[in-house]
Amino acid sequence: MSGEGKKRVFFDSNVIVYAQDSTVPWKRDKAQTLICDAFADGTAVVSGQVLGETYVTLVKKIGFDAEKAADEIRMLSQFKVVEISSSLVLRAIQIKLECQLSYWDALIIAAAEAASCEIVWSEDLGDGQTYGSVMVKNPFA
Repeated sequence: MSGEGKKRVFFDSNVIVYAQDSTVPWKRDKAQTLICDAFADGTAVVSGQVLGETYVTLVKKIGFDAEKAADEIRMLSQFKVVEISSSLVLRAIQIKLECQLSYWDALIIAAAEAASCEIVWSEDLGDGQTYGSVMVKNPFA
């Protein structure tokens, strides 16, 4: 589906990882529902940064073997993926300086902004915080 007429949503790696984490079933279920719904209606967005962070976390913290983690990244690559470019890095630096975020968090916001996302689903950024046209929502709050 195209997601036409619907607002895009950006997923931070922490939400994606929870969708695979059986140690916290309620968070797993909530994350899976959000991700599946956004995938089904064509509004799901991630970035190259998120794909990399997700792979590393699935292997190191969740215990996936390398191939199972790679399969997850292949599945997530069906979302709209914002590639990391020099202009995106420069925008992230600007956001970092203006909003006093870490560079990596600013890169999440910059990627969401570049993809015209309305929402960033993240446990790490402040729930309800707005950065320009992007609002952060903690799905577990």
